[in-house]
Amino acid sequence: MSLNSLQSNDALQRCDWCGDDTLYQHYHDTEWGVPSYDDATLFEYLILEGAQAGLSWITILRRRDGYRRAFEGFDPACIAAYGDSEIARLLADSAIIRNRQKIRSTINNAKLFMAVQEEFGSFSNYLWGYVDGEPIVNYFAEHAAVPATTPLSDQISRDMKQRGFSFFGSTICYAYLQSMGVVNDHLTSCHLHPDNCN
Repeated sequence: MSLNSLQSNDALQRCDWCGDDTLYQHYHDTEWGVPSYDDATLFEYLILEGAQAGLSWITILRRRDGYRRAFEGFDPACIAAYGDSEIARLLADSAIIRNRQKIRSTINNAKLFMAVQEEFGSFSNYLWGYVDGEPIVNYFAEHAAVPATTPLSDQISRDMKQRGFSFFGSTICYAYLQSMGVVNDHLTSCHLHPDNCN
């Protein structure tokens, strides 16, 4: 998506973390906190959140199209089959974060993602089973009050680590839960907080 095609609506009250960057605002307004039960979306963000480790989220958003191309539309079956030649190709691709550990983690996590699908019928069933299929809605008035981890992210991260997932500590897990709408952390002043959407 072209940055020039994104229009900022300054009349809207948003969570302050997205600032005045139009790409960040568009992501905030259309994706962040929207409940996703779709395995394709859940897998894409699982990979992107892992790639984000140690970096800013906007850095990954700006490379998202590059990731989609490099990782064949985030097809877990394709990625799970990657070998040395694909790793070499990815390490030479300037459109993504060229980190060997993160690339290997993506391949590993694709295999494990499919194993979870096999066990639970879908990754969505696994993830949303932690909250009985319903988002947790929080009521934070300021960004500083939003936690980096919670007992829920600790629990899910711990289980996924036991299954062999990598680059999915509790902090990354909580960011993932926020992104996928399992947890709604829009500030109470934000136009997208559920209390302001009626």
